[in-house]
Amino acid sequence: MKYIKTEKGQQVLKDRSVQLAPRQRSAFILCDGKNTVQQVLASTAPMGMTPDDFDQMVVLGLLEPARDAVADAQAALDKISSERTPQQRYQDAYPIATRLTASLGLRGFRLNLAVEGAGTYEQLRDLAPKIRDAVGPDKFAPLEQALNG
Repeated sequence: MKYIKTEKGQQVLKDRSVQLAPRQRSAFILCDGKNTVQQVLASTAPMGMTPDDFDQMVVLGLLEPARDAVADAQAALDKISSERTPQQRYQDAYPIATRLTASLGLRGFRLNLAVEGAGTYEQLRDLAPKIRDAVGPDKFAPLEQALNG
């Protein structure tokens, strides 16, 4: 996790109104939102900096978790990529649905025909409850993921 100085922390850095041990001050200066806690502790370990010293600066309100712009951007990209179109969902789900219904043999013959006749995501989604009833929830899970994931 990365930390940055709070407004109070910026003020303390300038006026030294809160007494910090030299090891804490060195670690405090390194908390710029770019270095992780592990990196800061590794850099200041020879001075005797410990995780407890770090926690004390957080409790004093001198440090706060940094908002990682890169992680925020990646999360936004992940959200966009998870929003698949109905056509993409259909293309992912159709082979799974045909495999599941074909594995039912004669018992699933009509269901298999219905799946093969489904030409859209909506039609395949409408058949999903029947497929789940026929194959069971465990075998149905990959199809559910393809349809709804």
